[in-house]
Amino acid sequence: MRSLTNIYVFTCAFAFTLWNNIQPTVEDEFIANYSSSLLTNVPRNIPVRTQVLDLSHNGISGLSISEFIYLSDLQVLNLSHNLITVLDFSVFIFNENLEHLDFSHNNISKVGCLALAYLRHLDLSFNKFTALPICQEFGNMFCLEYLGLSATMIRRSDFRYIKHLRLHTVFLTLGNLSLYEPQSLTVLSTRNLHIAFAANQNFIFPLLYDGMTTSENLKIVNLRYNLSYKDFPSPPLTLLKKIKTKALMLDVVDLQWAIILQIFMLIWYSPVEYLTVRNLTFRGPLEEPTEYAFLPLLSSVEQLISLDGSMKMLTLEHVRNKVYYFNQEILYRQFSEMDIASLTIYDAYMPHMLCPNRTSSFQYLNFSHNALTDELFQNCDTLMDLKLLILQKNKFESLRKVSSMTSHMKSLNYLDMSNNLLRHDGADVWCQWAESLTELDLSFNQLADAVFACLPVNVKKLSLQNNQITNVPRGMVELKSLEELNLALNRLADLPGCSGFTSLQFLNIEMNSILTPSADFFQSCPRVRELQAGHNPFKCSCELQAFIRLERQSGGKLFGWPAAYTCEYPEGLRGTELKDFHLSRLACNTTLLLVTALLLTLVLVAVVAFLCIYLDVPWYVRMTWQWTQTKRRAWHNPPGDQGTFLQFHAFISYSERDSLWVKNELIPNLEKGEGCIQLCQHERNFIPGKSIVENIINCIEKSYKSIFVLSPNFVQSEWCHYELYFAHHKLFSENSSSLILILLEPIPPYLIPARYHKLKALMAKRTYLEWPKERSKRALFWANLRAAISINLPICSEANE
Repeated sequence: MRSLTNIYVFTCAFAFTLWNNIQPTVEDEFIANYSSSLLTNVPRNIPVRTQVLDLSHNGISGLSISEFIYLSDLQVLNLSHNLITVLDFSVFIFNENLEHLDFSHNNISKVGCLALAYLRHLDLSFNKFTALPICQEFGNMFCLEYLGLSATMIRRSDFRYIKHLRLHTVFLTLGNLSLYEPQSLTVLSTRNLHIAFAANQNFIFPLLYDGMTTSENLKIVNLRYNLSYKDFPSPPLTLLKKIKTKALMLDVVDLQWAIILQIFMLIWYSPVEYLTVRNLTFRGPLEEPTEYAFLPLLSSVEQLISLDGSMKMLTLEHVRNKVYYFNQEILYRQFSEMDIASLTIYDAYMPHMLCPNRTSSFQYLNFSHNALTDELFQNCDTLMDLKLLILQKNKFESLRKVSSMTSHMKSLNYLDMSNNLLRHDGADVWCQWAESLTELDLSFNQLADAVFACLPVNVKKLSLQNNQITNVPRGMVELKSLEELNLALNRLADLPGCSGFTSLQFLNIEMNSILTPSADFFQSCPRVRELQAGHNPFKCSCELQAFIRLERQSGGKLFGWPAAYTCEYPEGLRGTELKDFHLSRLACNTTLLLVTALLLTLVLVAVVAFLCIYLDVPWYVRMTWQWTQTKRRAWHNPPGDQGTFLQFHAFISYSERDSLWVKNELIPNLEKGEGCIQLCQHERNFIPGKSIVENIINCIEKSYKSIFVLSPNFVQSEWCHYELYFAHHKLFSENSSSLILILLEPIPPYLIPARYHKLKALMAKRTYLEWPKERSKRALFWANLRAAISINLPICSEANE
């Protein structure tokens, strides 16, 4: 039961996935894309207004009228890469607007015909037809421009129904061709003929000969011939007069050298103007080669030099030479003496090329991806008409020799030396370039700063991308005509100036090592219209703010802004776009920052000074210093000199103006009463020879309590303030309740100075004794005071004993 449930769930999931896959990708209401949707039949839910329908790369094996009957607007149908075996054009009887049908890459072997009047493109290539599927009805499709066919047999009668049609392109895929009747292709009337031959089969050369007499543009893929040269069918003598082809392309060619030479001589003397050969491999004869076997062939090569052909452009790409006994100099001589305008030899491992012996007609030379060295065209003065020279991906090393190579090329406009090994150490400062050279590509080399001493003075477009340049030296050379300069992927640390490039309009300096580019670039380079400076490791700091403001002022001259301009440093801002990086004006203006800091410092100093004066801080500092010095002296005195025990019940602090009350009332009532009360008074207990502050501190420390007689006179006494400060110090240091406050007379708050904040705090927090004016209350006052200072002192104990 569980297995059935799992199967049901899987089936539902697969159906849901399949349903999602067959939903069309609708680009607009007229296009439906069902490509690669795992379909086995044409969907029933195609929008009726569809004009373009893509059903390619599915598993559809059959078609019916009912699947297309309602698609009356259908114009383009792509059913390539399916499994269709039989094609009946009557399926599209109701699709009168069809213009494009693609049934390539199926398994079709049988066709039922119907004329589709407006059809322009019909592709039946890469199918399994034995004979060409050309029906009589095809002759009525007068709008047909492109026709793709496939077959394994071709007869002369196969094209009779369409010979009157003026086709633009015919594409033939001939897999395993077993029969070709010569001149079968000649009845076709087409401008472009493309033949794809089987890769594993010997080519049938009459196809080439007939194709050249059929179309203006001929392309043939897979020319292989493994039989002996003796069996090679040479072209007929009358062929040259019939050739119509102007542009010929041969792709994937693997032939013996002798056969290639025969074909090349035919093409050279024919009306062919443009020849392109790609993926060319030429071999020696099948029999064992000898040194003398190639002499007849080499002499045939030399004969080509004297032929006057129609060819204008020859392109050889991806050439592989498997002829091991071969003097290549004869071949190089043949190439150099060709009377053509354009020659391309790309990826042929060619180590050298000879200078033409006579004034050459070459205007375009492309020898890229070879093994050429600095010896190429040295002292060669026969390339007077050469305008474009491309030598990228070779083995050139000396920039001076490259300049010497061009010195005789009076018409040279463009030179590409990219992807070489070029260096210039500056020792050989003399470089002689062609005066006509206006565009130079030196990218992807090993050039350093000294390269600016060896550049053509009239160059307008210069690429030095991906070299080892760290600086653009000033005054080394003046390139007054330079308009475009590419310095991307180097090691520059800043934007270069334009002192030597007065006409510069475009500068690319991307992917260098620029942290903070100069903000005065556009001032020194007023003609620059576009600056590409993105993808550098920008350091987002105050110095970069000026460059960011430069972008706002430049009016869109920074290419790639803002996506290509991001912070690399510091770490916390990495990835932030420069447009989102902001710092305050204060943070980036040193002068303003210093002035602000100075003003704040002055204000702080003024506030601190005011608070010091208001709170009498200097006085407290002075008192603390004296307290510290007294303590230090006490620590250094001999132990016998220290009075570490209490000697007095109380120390009396009062103003001299209140001395009468102290002497007449306080002292007599405390000392002459019951008990042994010892009071410390400065007049009788201060030790001569010591400072007043030291005496005060000693008396406070040797007294159990400190009595302060408070009055308006007290707050005006400096010494009373000292005594209160030291007593308060003892209060906190010994964590004791040693202060007794006697309010002799009321003290108005306005009379208390600001520095007496401790007195204000004590009066607010502690209970004080107030001197009663009525005599009846004084007995209680003395009793309370006596009780507050009552303690057994050692002196009193000895006296009692």
